[in-house]
Amino acid sequence: MRPAVWAPKTSQVRAVLGDGGRIQELAPDPARPGWWQLDADLTPGTRYGYLLDDSDTPVPDPRSQRLPDGVHGLTEVYDDTAHRWQDGSWAGRQLPGAVIYEMHVGTFTPGAILDSAIERLDHLVSLGISHVELLPLNAVNGVWNWGYDGVAWYAVHEPYGGPDALKRFVDACHGRGLAVLLDVVYNHLGPSGNYLPNFGPYLKTGRNTWGDLVNLDGPGSEEVRRYIVDNALMWLRDFHIDGLRLDAVHALVDSSETHLLKQLAIEVAELSASVGRPLPLIAESDLNDAMLITPREQGGYGLDAQWDDDVHHVLHAMLSGERHGYYADFGSLPSLAKVFTRAFFHDGTYSSFRGRDHGKPVDTEQVPGWRFVTFLQDHDQVGNRAAGDRLPEITSPGRLKIGAVLLLSSPFTPMLWMGEEWAASTRWPFFTSHPQPELAKAVSEGRIAEFADHGWDVSAMVDPQDPAAYYDSVLNWAESETGAHAEMLELYRTLIRLRRDEPSLADPWLNTVQVDFDEDQGWLVVRRGELRVVANLAGEQRSVPVPGAVEIVLATDAASLSGSAGGSSADDASVRLAAESAAIVRVG
Repeated sequence: MRPAVWAPKTSQVRAVLGDGGRIQELAPDPARPGWWQLDADLTPGTRYGYLLDDSDTPVPDPRSQRLPDGVHGLTEVYDDTAHRWQDGSWAGRQLPGAVIYEMHVGTFTPGAILDSAIERLDHLVSLGISHVELLPLNAVNGVWNWGYDGVAWYAVHEPYGGPDALKRFVDACHGRGLAVLLDVVYNHLGPSGNYLPNFGPYLKTGRNTWGDLVNLDGPGSEEVRRYIVDNALMWLRDFHIDGLRLDAVHALVDSSETHLLKQLAIEVAELSASVGRPLPLIAESDLNDAMLITPREQGGYGLDAQWDDDVHHVLHAMLSGERHGYYADFGSLPSLAKVFTRAFFHDGTYSSFRGRDHGKPVDTEQVPGWRFVTFLQDHDQVGNRAAGDRLPEITSPGRLKIGAVLLLSSPFTPMLWMGEEWAASTRWPFFTSHPQPELAKAVSEGRIAEFADHGWDVSAMVDPQDPAAYYDSVLNWAESETGAHAEMLELYRTLIRLRRDEPSLADPWLNTVQVDFDEDQGWLVVRRGELRVVANLAGEQRSVPVPGAVEIVLATDAASLSGSAGGSSADDASVRLAAESAAIVRVG
């Protein structure tokens, strides 16, 4: 392997080689302006770093695939061919019909590494999961972190086990029929260990919520874009990852004729055709604009799916009663009816949180529901609460089950947040382990300001730098086998099985969904083919009209039919539901 690096800002590049610190000059590459090439082959395991101009402090290679000593240490030459893949027959899994499971490797198991996560994959298989979505694995400074402070985009975080551990994990998933999605962050870089600006114009003037803007459209942006696209292709090709979740794409400021997302979609589609398996790209976006998932031939970007926060906000506000911050416009039954039939609540309507009109309508005759990833909980909606409290702490057990039924019977692609399936009691607040005291202080102060802006009680905030914030977030697997936790787990298993087996629940078209409700009485009925999803949010029993009801397929509590027997017409049937309960009913 001969190291090469793009460093157009420098007049001299030297390499520090091996433990002895031998220094060797790199020469400009005449074929690639701004690139420097080392005239020496380095064997796997060799460590090296770059000295830029007259600096005497080596920095790692921007494309390091292994950083055994962390983001400030030397690069180690990685042998990408050493792993012997066992997934030769793996054909991938399509996104339509998927059930996604979002996982943070560091808190999924007490072992906190990819190899220990393998030990729990059979649980996901028995649950009915199709895709495992990993929070970012790229190298960050410190030991534990959410992953969104990454600065070495090509390297797997060493405390998780490094690159070979990721390959073992992917192989193990594929052997069990599980696809693997990876969360990647291309909209900003973390606050510690970012040496990219020393090499070239990776950043440009301006900031988004999390840091300086990445240079996608200014001088030198062609190489920056190549750096990003090559990284995406590396995960999909060399690590056999099955798709990418693209973090906060609304923070990618790009005025180029071909937006980065479209370029990425084109090149990933080419790779997908080459390897013969689906490689979906899923965007997290705050724009409420289906242009992201509109086919390129129709003028869109051609991504496969996008997160739909509006569905989460409606369900969360309805189940919890919270109406502060960005939940202010959500929670009513009319708002649920809108998102279940039109995907976005704000589709050109006024957003009180933003103070302006927001979003665009979705053409539900052209865009199927599976292109929207929805959830009751996720790392953001739990972790960005002041105390990191999960939904079971802020709503009743009955309403929690209603939420599960509504999510998993919806026309969208559902995603579960790890532990949600058994109503895990462990909190999951924001946590960091920045070694620099000044950075730790700045992070804590920044979180306080952010919480105040969103209406949270800042006095409840967990200090991100307190080790307990991390250690207390590790899932307690023992509780999944007992009492109400085991009961919830069985409900999730049953719902996922019904979603797979019932054709009515597999229908992805929003324009076939209808929602009936009575806001005053607190009940709703979602019509899904020959099935009716019935929920009673009231604190007392309700008889909910369900014409044609003939069979209760599932109930979270006591439920009964009336009007379908005993001389009454089935057309006048109703479902008697216990307080705060739900049922799935067949009509005929």
